[in-house]
Amino acid sequence: MKSNPIEVQKALKNMNYPAKKEDLIKHAKDNNARDEVMQDINNLPEKEYTNAADVSKEFKGD
Repeated sequence: MKSNPIEVQKALKNMNYPAKKEDLIKHAKDNNARDEVMQDINNLPEKEYTNAADVSKEFKGD
């Protein structure tokens, strides 16, 4: 992943969880996320994310 988890969380600010990957993509796009952030969100596994920390785990490789 190219993006810093902080950049991703900024793109997902005020996201309502739980959220599916497609919801994260739409929200980040609506927040004008940078191309690198969008690419990384698009590369996330298809699953439901329960909160922001759940998304961040994917970027840390936990």
